[in-house]
Amino acid sequence: MTWWNRPNLKDYQGIICDGSVRSGKTLSMSIGFINWSMTNFDNGVFAFCGKTIEALRRNVIKHLSQWFEGIYTIIEKRTENCLIISGGGHTNTYYLFGGKDESSQSLIQGITLSGVMLDETALMPRSFVEQAIARCSVAGSKFWFNCNPDTPEHWFLKEWIYKRNKKHILYLHFTMSDNPSLSEEIKQRYESLYTGVFYRRFILGQWVRTEGLVYPMFDPDRHITDVIPEAGPRCRYYVAIDYGTVNPFAAGLYMYDPANRQATKIRELYYTGRSAKRVDDEAYYKMLKELVGETRIEYVVIDPSAASFIETINKYSDYVVRRARNDVLFGIQVVTKFLNAGVLRFHESCKYTFREFNSYAWDEEAKEDRVIKENDHAMDELRYFCLTVLRDELITIL
Repeated sequence: MTWWNRPNLKDYQGIICDGSVRSGKTLSMSIGFINWSMTNFDNGVFAFCGKTIEALRRNVIKHLSQWFEGIYTIIEKRTENCLIISGGGHTNTYYLFGGKDESSQSLIQGITLSGVMLDETALMPRSFVEQAIARCSVAGSKFWFNCNPDTPEHWFLKEWIYKRNKKHILYLHFTMSDNPSLSEEIKQRYESLYTGVFYRRFILGQWVRTEGLVYPMFDPDRHITDVIPEAGPRCRYYVAIDYGTVNPFAAGLYMYDPANRQATKIRELYYTGRSAKRVDDEAYYKMLKELVGETRIEYVVIDPSAASFIETINKYSDYVVRRARNDVLFGIQVVTKFLNAGVLRFHESCKYTFREFNSYAWDEEAKEDRVIKENDHAMDELRYFCLTVLRDELITIL
């Protein structure tokens, strides 16, 4: 928070903070960035950058008024995506930018900045980050980087963390022990939600590559049941679908009971056109009807690219359709948390699901996190269900 004002540190050109989740990186960086800019500049222009502006508002901007209550006056102009912050006789402007893809660099071109804070830098494309840095041409400007670790091949690790001395950047590594607001109980809960590579990244804060099975925590004794749970009065049912024609068509019928915060996959459908007769959307719709039977479902969650089958479902008006969130890596993290938390179970009849749990693996030859696109169709529909439905139901676990 105060490195920029310490005699032995203030000459650094910027700061990088990486490490574990819930370690206080964002809070510390945000407070430091605002105090530095408000102390050293008046009528300056700065940038807050996130993966998206929505994520930036959720993770940083909405908390600033609480953090700086009684110190600064903060006015947000949402239509202009900027903040006007005043205090101590100084007033500065902070523009909000999202760096979600390569095209995002054009959004920040042309602006002259006195400093930039990049939240979750490892999730942004290099072109956007470097364009943001290039805009900091005012004397005394500094760079503020915050991120969770990624793969050992990630450009930010190689170009900035490894070369921090050459670039004259201060580097701080955070763990959850650096966050005094977390109780031991909460720390243990977070530690229990991750295993394998995600534990090493998000709890230990290591830049490590993925390897082995995606879900090594899947335990038949813990996650498979031989009985279908009795439906309580508030139980809700959902269907998740990964659509395929030549590739398998996979679907699962899920029951969620809010009374015990438990989700159970009670039936599955798995049809492949490679080893059986290829069928059309009408035939798939008939299979869907057989899977659901007389069960009243809330909606069908489906692969958003399955336009023709979505059209077929909508034609009959029997089910509401919701397009699934299809963020693979984030979805895998969410499934991992739910498996570790014990809120996901599967009826013993879901044989294809169990087969894929035992073969769904990371591509160890890839330079970025990527799963092998084989034996992944039941895993895809499970991910759709967890990320699009169950995450909303169990947001407190996340």
